[in-house]
Amino acid sequence: MKSCVSVFIALFAANCFLLEGSSHLLSKEISKLTKVWGFSWQDCDKPDDPARLKTLNISPDPIPIPGQLTADASGTTSVELASPLSVNVTLEKEVAGIWVKIPCLDEIGSCHYPNVCDLLDQLIPPGQDCPEPLHTYGLPCHCPFKAGDYSLPTSDIYIPDVELPGWLTNGNYKVQGVLGSSEKELGCLKISFALHSSK
Repeated sequence: MKSCVSVFIALFAANCFLLEGSSHLLSKEISKLTKVWGFSWQDCDKPDDPARLKTLNISPDPIPIPGQLTADASGTTSVELASPLSVNVTLEKEVAGIWVKIPCLDEIGSCHYPNVCDLLDQLIPPGQDCPEPLHTYGLPCHCPFKAGDYSLPTSDIYIPDVELPGWLTNGNYKVQGVLGSSEKELGCLKISFALHSSK
């Protein structure tokens, strides 16, 4: 089956730094991510939201960076997901027991992405094969994503070294992403994790 789940995975993996960010980050002070601990997720959809992530399983815990992880996912959308497809991301860090919203800095943090389809085209240029494991299973990685039920079988994924801004360091984080089109909410996902990095 074809997979709109890849949109969710690409977005949240990128924002959780499982994929490398924009190249301009490389000139900033950086730290090397070594572990992602306690990854968990839940949906925050409204009852009439058409796009839902039904399952997402990731192991091991902690996830080593660089290293291998194993993932599977399934989801559904009752409408076609087509450009422009926006995402509002809220990133919070726990500081002294209080959750503090991190502003949008260098396109990382609590940011509004007006068109995820454009971001996918930047990460994977049109005409280039989709990355593994999407390519193996014939899953798309560009908009539009047709309405239907979707699944990604259990797959091994290699995560390369990831360079982060120096201000994004060890701690507990929460991310909420709201997928939308024409100011209508299409889906919502929350994830939480802890970063343990070495400089």
